[in-house]
Amino acid sequence: MVRRVFDIGPLLRQWRYLGLLAGIMLGSLTIALLSVPERSSLVAKGPMNTGHEGLACSECHSPAKGTTAQQVSANVYHWLGLRQATTGFGSQDVTSEDCLACHTRPEDRHPISRFLEPRFAEARRHLKAYDCIACHTEHQGKRVTLTTIGYCTHCHQDAELEDDPISPTHVELVRAEAWNTCLQCHDFHGNHEMNTPTRIEDGVSEEQIWGYFHGAPDPYSIDKAVEALKTRGDRQP
Repeated sequence: MVRRVFDIGPLLRQWRYLGLLAGIMLGSLTIALLSVPERSSLVAKGPMNTGHEGLACSECHSPAKGTTAQQVSANVYHWLGLRQATTGFGSQDVTSEDCLACHTRPEDRHPISRFLEPRFAEARRHLKAYDCIACHTEHQGKRVTLTTIGYCTHCHQDAELEDDPISPTHVELVRAEAWNTCLQCHDFHGNHEMNTPTRIEDGVSEEQIWGYFHGAPDPYSIDKAVEALKTRGDRQP
């Protein structure tokens, strides 16, 4: 009995060419849509984050290198396993440097430069905090896209202050694993003017923190913190 051996090489080459052609057509359509300002919302991944609603795509996304055909072919070859890395398509990925071009933080207590320090390797493994979009993923319609407010646990498990000014003390809070209380007294980036309270109950409420994450006005300035306390007092019986 004679077995027939089929050569699938021509078939694979045909599929590759078809994939490349489809990619070029899709890429051309996408770039055509992006080139018309009022059509940019059709290709956006989602609503802009808080404060970015009025920005055009081009204000954060710079054009990718190469021609449209080169971008498409490079990404198709990556999809086919013939290229190790992808390349920008239509526009380059937004980097932390792009964010910092507008969001300057001269008094930042957690600047992006600290994220890559070796001593924070274990914290990075849990938080995946390598750049700005780790916590502020764009096109989510929020200000902060983390799913927890207790992330301080990854770096501050040994928090202990001499002559600790707060009640309960930091040691007591750490022992109780009350990590959701950290942001009640501490603004993460520390750029807002705020007097750090000496009692947990005088700080920002957990409800307000989640509201701030999702786009509500920030409660960390002195004036806003005072107003928040007044509002809380009005709610109490």
